[in-house]
Amino acid sequence: MSLDAPVTELAGVGEALALKLARLRIVQIADLLFHLPLRYQDRTRITPIGTLRAGTEAVVEGEVSAAEVIRGRRRSLLVRLKDGSGILSLRFFHFSPAQQQQFVKGVQVRCFGEARAGSTGLEIYHPEYRLVQSEAPPVDEHLTPIYPATEGLAQPRLRALIQQALKRLAEAPDALPEWIPATLRQRFRLPGLLEALRYLHEPPPDAPQEVLAAGRHPAQRRLALEELLAHQLSLRQVRLRIQTDGAPKLAGSGHLQARFLIQLPFSLTQAQRRVLDEIGRDLEREVPMLRLVQGDVGSGKTVVAAMAVLAAVAGGCQAAVMAPTEILAEQHFRQFRTWLEPLGIEVGWLAGKLKGKARGDTKAAIADGRAQVVVGTHALFQDDVSFQRLGLAVIDEQHRFGVHQRLALRQKGENGGLTPHQLIMTATPIPRTLAMSAYADLDLSVIDELPPGRTPVHTVAVPDERRPEVIERIRSACAEGRQAYWVCTLIEESEALTCQAAEVTRDTLTEALPALQIGLVHGRMKAAEKGEVMDAFKCGELDLLVATTVIEVGVDVPNASLMIIENPERLGLSQLHQLRGRVGRGRVDSYCVLLYHPPLSHHSRERLGILRDTTDGFKVAEKDLELRGPGEVLGTRQTGLAQMKIADLERDRDLLDTVTALATALLEEAPDVAPALIQRWLGDEAGRYGQV
Repeated sequence: MSLDAPVTELAGVGEALALKLARLRIVQIADLLFHLPLRYQDRTRITPIGTLRAGTEAVVEGEVSAAEVIRGRRRSLLVRLKDGSGILSLRFFHFSPAQQQQFVKGVQVRCFGEARAGSTGLEIYHPEYRLVQSEAPPVDEHLTPIYPATEGLAQPRLRALIQQALKRLAEAPDALPEWIPATLRQRFRLPGLLEALRYLHEPPPDAPQEVLAAGRHPAQRRLALEELLAHQLSLRQVRLRIQTDGAPKLAGSGHLQARFLIQLPFSLTQAQRRVLDEIGRDLEREVPMLRLVQGDVGSGKTVVAAMAVLAAVAGGCQAAVMAPTEILAEQHFRQFRTWLEPLGIEVGWLAGKLKGKARGDTKAAIADGRAQVVVGTHALFQDDVSFQRLGLAVIDEQHRFGVHQRLALRQKGENGGLTPHQLIMTATPIPRTLAMSAYADLDLSVIDELPPGRTPVHTVAVPDERRPEVIERIRSACAEGRQAYWVCTLIEESEALTCQAAEVTRDTLTEALPALQIGLVHGRMKAAEKGEVMDAFKCGELDLLVATTVIEVGVDVPNASLMIIENPERLGLSQLHQLRGRVGRGRVDSYCVLLYHPPLSHHSRERLGILRDTTDGFKVAEKDLELRGPGEVLGTRQTGLAQMKIADLERDRDLLDTVTALATALLEEAPDVAPALIQRWLGDEAGRYGQV
């Protein structure tokens, strides 16, 4: 029988059990083989009772010397066991009369559990046990695996099913092919796949349990490497698929770009120039550019995007600039209009809130090419939007969109049989570890220098009993003509409650600071309302803006020099760093106050300490990855980054260089096996990467 067969083909698996297994992402028999243990128990030897220590798990065997029901605060059955080296108690809080009758004086019992210090000396609560008849059963030959489980699915049942799958594999080893060719396994010194799986499900008694618990055993590393390889291949496949298409060659004279640079009130940094050279080389080729530009908050990514947009216009193409929120998209629209209209370039605007005649007019201008540059939200993806000749798509804050979403933009340029170049920007510094895995389909550029005039932000953490001092600080900053933000963070994932808290905060601050003009922005307001408040803040009509995290990206008010973030312990480090980036945009000293609710856990203290000590977004992101994991840092739901079964991007980061080299070698020497590897590890999710 094939290992691809459904689990219902195994003995004892009906529909009810199949549903429980599906919760663990076990659908086919092969999935059982890749369902690896979390840890192991040693049941390979019998431990003398006299050598037992509190806190250790062990198999013990002894004779029942007494058994009685104790009627204390909780009724329990206490069984005394002796083996010549010592005495141990077994305690059961849940027991039946039949069970009680089993423990007759003189009966031999073998049991397994964790010894604890109790009122009668060492005790094991609710041990697994069996009565030993005349001939003692043999002890286990291997360490006992403990698997990730789900409600209603006990370990013995799961182990029995995995044993059935291993038996099938032993009978037909070819049913689980080694997709990585022998030459490459030898070159990269990889253990065999089957040996690795067998070892992890049935480790020998002397297996290094600490190494296994840390996920660093060569057998675990072999599987993690193959999984990371499958993910990287799937993204490279997307890239190859796109790059088989032609793209418009955008090698303009640079005349428009030169005119644009003259009108700017500042010079480009060396980092911006370097990244522009990389983009320029990409745009001159007739294959679609796929480039991710990372730059910390305020490093000048928008200017770089504008220069790329001008190259598209000069090459006779349209450019689309897409942002994840209407606030950010609208800000880009205004900025691009200010920059490009003096150069005679028409900039269009398209977002969900644009309705009726205005929407129809914009769509017509996009379709006939009058709108040379279009700025908008994901409304640009919609089926009823068609471009005359889309040559470049700029996508801001890529991690808010999925891989497949940005691929959908390629259809928009297919009118002339060409695929648009893609420039993806993010102010969320992505650690190299993640960039190599989540964005293996993209070339990477980094703007690692801030423009002159940006002031570092001083960050302090203050307990909320000092709130009156913080309010006083706002009063004095605004008296000096500065502006401030007060950010209310998420209350237990409830947007409605967070918005309500923001309203209450606004009212409280209005009472405490009657001389100040205070505005409010939150996620439940209509886009037009939000826009009005943001404009008033930008123009200096408001002194203080109370907001939820909707202001996380793209809001640029150089006069704002103070930010208070309430309950910062609720947010990730990268998000806090993004918020902090809203201040420090002018030439005066700027401050970020983290107003926390004590007592802080050790973990929260460590996180806030990192923000206090560094303003380097990449250091913050590396630490965020270490503390929270990749799914949280990237927002796995949006990225299209499928969940890993075995690999852990943080733990296995040192494998990534090998994975990259192996992926390159495999695509050169055995490209035919890539789809099978991807299917093994990503299954149905593999299709999501290719959705276009």
